[in-house]
Amino acid sequence: MRGFLYFAVAFMAVAANAQNQSSLKDAYNGCFLVGAALNPGEFTGENQPADAIIKAQFNAISPENVLKWERVHPQPGTYDFALADKYVEFGEQNHMFIIGHNLVWHSQVPKWVFEDANGNPVSRKVLLQRMRDHINTVVGRYKGRIKGWDVVNEALNEDGTLRQSPWLKIIGDDYMEKAFRFAHKADPQAQLYYNDYSLESEAKRKGALELVRKLKAKGVPITAVGLQDHVSLDWPTADQIDTTITQFGELGVKVMITELDVDLLPWPASNHTADVALKVASDPKLNPYADGLPEQVQQQLAKRYADLFGAYAKHCGLVTRVTFWGVTDKDSWKNDWPVRGRMNYPLLFDRSAQPKPAFDTVIQSAPKRAP
Repeated sequence: MRGFLYFAVAFMAVAANAQNQSSLKDAYNGCFLVGAALNPGEFTGENQPADAIIKAQFNAISPENVLKWERVHPQPGTYDFALADKYVEFGEQNHMFIIGHNLVWHSQVPKWVFEDANGNPVSRKVLLQRMRDHINTVVGRYKGRIKGWDVVNEALNEDGTLRQSPWLKIIGDDYMEKAFRFAHKADPQAQLYYNDYSLESEAKRKGALELVRKLKAKGVPITAVGLQDHVSLDWPTADQIDTTITQFGELGVKVMITELDVDLLPWPASNHTADVALKVASDPKLNPYADGLPEQVQQQLAKRYADLFGAYAKHCGLVTRVTFWGVTDKDSWKNDWPVRGRMNYPLLFDRSAQPKPAFDTVIQSAPKRAP
């Protein structure tokens, strides 16, 4: 028993020292940026514990919602940049790489964008003009300040075919090409990304690879592909991650992990997805850790994060950024999606803004650099 206690105390001391001596951004310096997606409380100073974590741990930031169309452009001719401006200012003040998320998506877009005064679908010409005006205004406002944009978000179905969004139905299958060209014209120096989930699934990955090939063949300025990586404890495998990163790299684009978290709760649907439209009724069986996370599962999470970062670090330079979708478990979207009110534990920092064992394993998984 005495030996066990000695080991436990020694382990805790090593872990505490690792926290004090290193940070995520320092551990992976020279390999890739490490970022987090922020909500308004985290960049306006209202959430001081999260604020401290962000400044200490991350060198890149993404906005959860404040740059989405419904927030910045809720009515025709009406823009609201109050929170978006504060987000960008926060990143600049803390010398962070600032991401814009996102410009063209099928969700969180006001109905007026796709409809005329009578509620009928607008023409291709009208929708292209609305897309162009929106991108010119939003990207142009932050020209030279926001360094990278998720230009098109989640344009594919699970089988790799194009999602039948209003953008596709009204404009046609060149709408993505148009979006990237509009964004490039608005800020020629900005990095431009295609962002999607479940690209480690073979069918969807094939569709995304073909999409990138076509865009590249047309000379469309696409910098990188974002793998959202809303993952579980057992999906995707390290081999699936490795294959996905490698195959996109072979097309001449960089790869970014853009929305990382690890879902620890029972999955309530037939297939793995990150489609925000999915809604599932509440059921106690789907919320097994309402009273706290068992130590065994805590350790499983730590191992999972170690394996993930080992897979990402294998591709240093090709993978240029890893961004967590959130800062602490308390504010994670996983608590309310796809089942509202669950207690999930998907990130490196707990509800009290304290590092979990997974934090230490991520630090320890960083590539060793020569002294």
